[in-house]
Order: sequence, then structure tokens, then C-alpha cells
Amino acid sequence: MTSTTPAPSTPREKPRSGLLVVGICFLTIVFDGYDLVVYGATVPSILAYQEWDVSPEQAGSIGSYALIGMLIGTLVAGALTDLLGRRKVLIACVAWFSVGMALTALSPNVETFAVLRFLSGLGLGGVVPTAIALTVEYSPAHRRQFNNALMYSGYSVGGILAAVAGLALLPEASFTVLYAVGALPLIVILPVALIWLPESAAWLASKGRMEEARALADRFGLTLDETPREEADRPGLRNSLGVLFSQQYRSQTVLFAAASFCGLLLVYGLNTWLPNIMTEAGYDLGNSLTFLLVLNAGAIIGALGASRVADRVGSRPVTTAAFAAAVVSILGLSVDLGTPLLMALVAVAGLGSVGTQILINGFVATHYPDNSRATALGWSLGVGRLGAILGPTLGGLVVGSALGVDWNFYLFAAVAAVGAVAISLVPRSRKI
Repeated sequence: MTSTTPAPSTPREKPRSGLLVVGICFLTIVFDGYDLVVYGATVPSILAYQEWDVSPEQAGSIGSYALIGMLIGTLVAGALTDLLGRRKVLIACVAWFSVGMALTALSPNVETFAVLRFLSGLGLGGVVPTAIALTVEYSPAHRRQFNNALMYSGYSVGGILAAVAGLALLPEASFTVLYAVGALPLIVILPVALIWLPESAAWLASKGRMEEARALADRFGLTLDETPREEADRPGLRNSLGVLFSQQYRSQTVLFAAASFCGLLLVYGLNTWLPNIMTEAGYDLGNSLTFLLVLNAGAIIGALGASRVADRVGSRPVTTAAFAAAVVSILGLSVDLGTPLLMALVAVAGLGSVGTQILINGFVATHYPDNSRATALGWSLGVGRLGAILGPTLGGLVVGSALGVDWNFYLFAAVAAVGAVAISLVPRSRKI
């Protein structure tokens, strides 16, 4: 008689950390931030480039072209991620904007430069909502705000790199060299993302690909919602937008869009015009670019600290306070308080602008159901891009007028005050 010994059970593999996903998204956002902030770092050089003969008003308009492209890219990609998958959209967008930046560096004239800034913006627009949606999904519930802030601080790291590159290379080298650096994701990010970036488990489940979804959930220790859905309830552009404008979420959707409008107007208005405003105020190009560096450093430190608090006490009060800090610090920049104090105020303004938008993005991402997250972010950021487009244009009009540079600060402070009111009125949700 033969006896069989049962095979020893294989111990369950320890789940991987979602920090792999956060890291890939962080690197992507670094170059997203670099490619956008580099324009502000090069505006003084572009204005001084006699062959192109660019006026402040034209420079403001060119600054908005990339943001118009981002508006279109954000709205389209925000919906496509829920339809086609987040991994594919993120990889495609990285390739698109990297090639666009390489071509921008070769621009023979200002018209070509402007068109290529718009085309690059199409790819840049799809990066942010996709990266946020993946980061939030692959983060533990108690660290979602912090991990999102950690990932999105890459924007400010990219801004710092743009300022440092400007300090190192300008005015000796041509400003076009700084745009060539923006093509590095083709060799730095794409190979890594193609090999290691996972698809969204929630998206796979929504498409009925439960085996793949469960495998990913097990591998990364995710909680997967396996509630059966009718075909009509599965995510798609129409159904996701239906959730956003349902009775439960309608007012939040409008208020988030208004807050993003104000937040992104501050982000791109300040990042585009701060170096030139400080140059007009009497600082040399090196010191003016240092202000840009401090703005983005303040955004990183402030956003990481504020997001920790938001995970504990809630997003609404922390985001409202960050907008209020922007009002006070930006108004302070209109007063001659000496360089050290101005630098401190610029750092606080970094929290109040870039840092506040990071908090808004995290608030949106944790406020809506999982299957509508990317569409909600696409909507909020898409409408917010109107503010981003307006910021550089308004700054250029004020700089080119007889009002004086202080009026830029008055304008930006007023926008921050409106943003504080909008975010403070967001109703409570079961997900907060």
C-alpha cells in the first residue's frame, strides 16, 4: 500500500511596496515640472534675444500655448485612462512630450517654438491625472495624501532643476539647450515604465479581467473591489462624468474645478513671471532665478508637511489654510523687506501655489469613487488649466503695462483668496 505525503504549502509571497509605482510616477512628474518651469527660467533670455524680437505680451501668450495643449491633453487623457488603461496612457504621454521638447530645442524661429510648446503640452496634460490616479490606488489608505504629495513634489523638483540649469547655463549658452534636457525621459523613464509600471488593478477589474486584477492586488497588497457590475455601470466617459455631476457630487465637482482654476493660475503665473518680475525690481538674472528655485523648494517642503496633516485632520481645512498662506505671502512680496525676508515669503508662496495644487489633487483623488478617480482629476485639472492659461497671459499684460510689477502680486493674492473660499465650501463626502 502506497502512502502519499502532501506537498508542503508554498508560503505566500510578501506583497510588494506600491512605492515602485510612486517612484515611476515621481520621475515622470519631475520632467513634467521641468518642461513647464523651464519656460519661466528662459523668459528673460527670450525677451533679450534680438533675432526673435519677442515682447512681454507675446512671451505671456507663448507661455499659455503649452497650457492650452495641456488643457486638451488633460481632458482627453483623463477620460481615456478610464477607457484604455492608465499604464498605456502614461507611457504614451511621456513619449509624446519628450519628443516635443527635443523638437522645441531645434526651433528656427519663434513661431515654430510656439507651435511646438503647444504640441508638447498635449502630452504633458495627460501625465498628471494618470500619475495621481496610479499613485493613490497603489498607496495605503492612511498614506494616500502623503504619497500623492511625495509623488507630485516631483513637479517642484523639476522646477528646481530648471532653475539650476538656468543658473548654470544662462546667459552664456543658448536658452534652447535647456529645452533639449526635457527629452531625457526617452532614455530615463520610458524603459523603466515599460518593464516595471503595472496597470491599475481597479481598471482591470472594471473590464472584467478579474484574474489579472487579483494577481496585481495580491502582488501589491491592494484591496480589490470585486462587487459585480452591470455593463451600464462599468466606467466609461459617459458613466464617469455621470458620477461627477450626480446629485451627490455635483457641487463638489464645480468647487474643485474653481479651486483648481485658482491654484493653477498661481502655479503658472508665478513660475512664468517671478524671475522677470524680480529682474524688473532690480535683481540680476542669477538672483532672479534663485527666487524661482526657492519657490519650488518651498513647495516641496510645505506640501509634504501639509499633506501629512491632511491625512490626519482632513484635506479641506489644510488646503484652505494653504491658500490663505498664499494670500499673505504674495502680498508681502509687493513690499521691499530685504532679500532674506523676501526669500522666506517666496518659499511660503511655493506652498501656497504649487503646494496648494498638490493638496487639491489629493483631495479630489480621495473624494470620488475609484472608477471615476481619473475622470474626476481630468475634469478638475482640465478646467483648472483655464487658470493656468490665464496666469502667464495676465502676468505678461501687467508687465507690459504701466501699472508696475506690484500689481502682479495684488492680482495673484486676490486669486488665492477666491481659491480659499471655493475649497472651504466643498461639502463633506463619505470618502473623506
